[in-house]
Amino acid sequence: MSLELTELVKRPGAGRSGKPVRVRANFFEVSSFPTQNIHHYDVTFDPIDIPIALCRKVWSTFEDTNGQGILNGVKAVFDGRKNVFSPKPLNLGEEQAKQFEVELEPGTTKRAGSGFKIRIKKAGEVNMEELRRFLTGQSACTSNCLTAIMVLDVLIRHLPSTLHTTVGRSFFTPADKRPLPNAAEVWQGYYQSARPTVGKMMINIDVSATAFYEPGPLPNIVAKILGRRSLDELRRGIPDRERNKLEKILKGLKIQVVHRGDKKIKYKVNKLTPSPADKTVFKDEAGNEMTVAAYFAKQYNTRLNFPFLPCVVVKKAIYLPMEVCEIIPGQRHMKKLNEKQTAEMIKFTCQKPNVRANKIKQGLGLLQYRDNPYMQQFGMSVKPEMAVINARVLPTPKISYHPSSQEADFAPQGGAWNLRGKKVAHGATLGSWSVVNFAGAVPMPAIQRFIRELCQTFIDTGLNVINRQPPVTSADPQGNIERTLKEAWLKAGNAAKANPQLIVCILPNTGVPLYAEIKRVSDTIIGVPTQCVQSKHIADAKKQYCANVCLKVNMKLGGMNLFLAPPFIPFVAQRPTIIIGADVTHPAPGDMNRPSIAALSASMDARASRYSSSIRVQANRTEIIADLANMIKEVLKNFYQSCGQKPERILFYRDGVSEGQFKQVMDSEVAAIRAACASLDKSYNPTLTFVVVQKRHHARFFPIEMRDADRTGNCMPGTVVDTDIVHPFEFDFYLQSHAGLQGTSRPTHYHVLYDENKFTSDSLQELTYNLCYIYGRATRAVSLVPAAYYADLTAARARFHRRGENWSDTDATSESLDSDAQMASFAVVKPELQKVMYFM
Repeated sequence: MSLELTELVKRPGAGRSGKPVRVRANFFEVSSFPTQNIHHYDVTFDPIDIPIALCRKVWSTFEDTNGQGILNGVKAVFDGRKNVFSPKPLNLGEEQAKQFEVELEPGTTKRAGSGFKIRIKKAGEVNMEELRRFLTGQSACTSNCLTAIMVLDVLIRHLPSTLHTTVGRSFFTPADKRPLPNAAEVWQGYYQSARPTVGKMMINIDVSATAFYEPGPLPNIVAKILGRRSLDELRRGIPDRERNKLEKILKGLKIQVVHRGDKKIKYKVNKLTPSPADKTVFKDEAGNEMTVAAYFAKQYNTRLNFPFLPCVVVKKAIYLPMEVCEIIPGQRHMKKLNEKQTAEMIKFTCQKPNVRANKIKQGLGLLQYRDNPYMQQFGMSVKPEMAVINARVLPTPKISYHPSSQEADFAPQGGAWNLRGKKVAHGATLGSWSVVNFAGAVPMPAIQRFIRELCQTFIDTGLNVINRQPPVTSADPQGNIERTLKEAWLKAGNAAKANPQLIVCILPNTGVPLYAEIKRVSDTIIGVPTQCVQSKHIADAKKQYCANVCLKVNMKLGGMNLFLAPPFIPFVAQRPTIIIGADVTHPAPGDMNRPSIAALSASMDARASRYSSSIRVQANRTEIIADLANMIKEVLKNFYQSCGQKPERILFYRDGVSEGQFKQVMDSEVAAIRAACASLDKSYNPTLTFVVVQKRHHARFFPIEMRDADRTGNCMPGTVVDTDIVHPFEFDFYLQSHAGLQGTSRPTHYHVLYDENKFTSDSLQELTYNLCYIYGRATRAVSLVPAAYYADLTAARARFHRRGENWSDTDATSESLDSDAQMASFAVVKPELQKVMYFM
């Protein structure tokens, strides 16, 4: 073929390995979609910068008046921005363009005028036939094809978007809302997306949830945000720190005033006054200075109930006492949720598979596919039941511990096992170490007992502990952490007359600031692994807990916990092969100053058990790894130093790339990997496979027969899907490699963008699945291939390496520095740590 179907890799035939099972997937088949061309129009609004919701209002008003004669019963659909698709041509005259004036009812908008102009002009026609050919693998996905998919996407969204709050591809209803701490609430919603699959279009439907701000009178909301039981606790005024926090949260929120009868004027919060309402002074119309409280008494004959609260500033300088303001419902919570809110949110969203499947079926009614006049006129219909698809459960690999273990090689049942009678494959030697107690309340005898218990577990699990009585230091968690850790380092070194290997830190709680500072100092200044433990575990040191700590410590010291025998990872074992995981993590939403962090994690030997790492900071929200070539050079050198061979093959798992960026990321990063190899040696040209790993998607699988489910009602670990709901012809598959713990398991999606290693479906699926069994710090198969998991952990850890970060209030420092200064404020991990798994 001269015209390739795809610039990526074609599926080399479906996999056959494992036991066939049938599962339900939350995909609904599109049983018919338009055959005729769809007419595409470009719509512009005047004024130009109006928000989506208002665009929709203006359009639906235009539609209600029959489009001033051009719609005449034609059911055109609008995407809320600038595209209109119509099943029949609209009569726009010779020019194929017209302008219309639309008047909204007074009071629907706070804009000065309620008059809008809509300009509609023909943009072209969308050939739906080409989409059919793409689905059956007869033609490539052209831009016309993408538009054809978009037509279906806009069509299924058009009706719900007029009725519900829309966010991206989901919309939400307040029907089943639940309160969250600190004046937020969670709404239930549905996600829907038109997806091309093998031979047909499908609609992927899932339940989703998002946080909104709680509506209501502002003073009550303020009390909740600040975690006060009642407003009385604020009578003495709000402390500055809390007022700043409050202003950050309220800034930009929409409120309406209630003190002017029916004139419920809407405003956006601009800021808060530093002073309370009875001390905030302004000049009235006559130029007399007076306080806001006095003005309200005079003008509205209202004595303020809460004169001690600050005022809300709207527009340039309109001061409103909080008690005349209400927060308008339906405003999405854009900022990061705090710990308590997150915990509650997880409780709400975590549903057993059968409950989730039923919810999805209920959602079908809300989406109104059945009696939808738009879909009818376009000729689109959707089957009302979930697709039943073919899946396979891959065979479980045998994992290997130290030969002296009871049952050193075994195949775990149900994706999980324990360490009873097991010794780690390669136990490190622990000779020079010390303990720092940051939790003052813990008595010395308890610490000594804990250390004894820990050492015993270490020894039982196969570590070689030379020094069982490390020096213990007590330290102030608010004090100078750098000095404390340097002292602990010296103590360890002096006691053992050897280079310190580990500092164990006892922490009073799970607070981030202390942990972050310990890691910044130990990773980037001293260069020694640290193991933090929470004080609550000291008093009764459970065997299981000590064993888990032991797994982490062994890896931090360069040991190896477990491995897979060569037959289970032939690709890695037959020839020198490096497995690399890569990830870019971005700062919290709305933070436009902090940088993004790119991390690599790469195997160092034929066992693919030990990994080295490399980190770079790069410009905020850039998805492509900027300095990939140099990072690859680092990890290739580590591989060579570790086992004296150059990798002949590279398997690159790349996390966190969305579909729209596949081509871009592949072109740029494959080139960077090539360049890195060539720069080490002109003739060095290992074969490369580049796989994108996605966890953020909405595909879910539900077992049909109870015998095919595990005890949580999820599919068995090792369930793989590479037919029916995957890409029409590219090489992608879904793999649920882990055993469910709670809620509905999320399979991981793997999409091969580039492959010189000639993988078959079976060989890549089995290798990926088997690797999930040797994630170092767990005794279960994990949901993500470990190389990518480690890259995730490395990037998350790097966030703590910033100097001068204020972890108790994460918004605080980001505004003060520009992005270059931000990037410069990240310290580099010590080279000796980059070769061990310090980030565990």
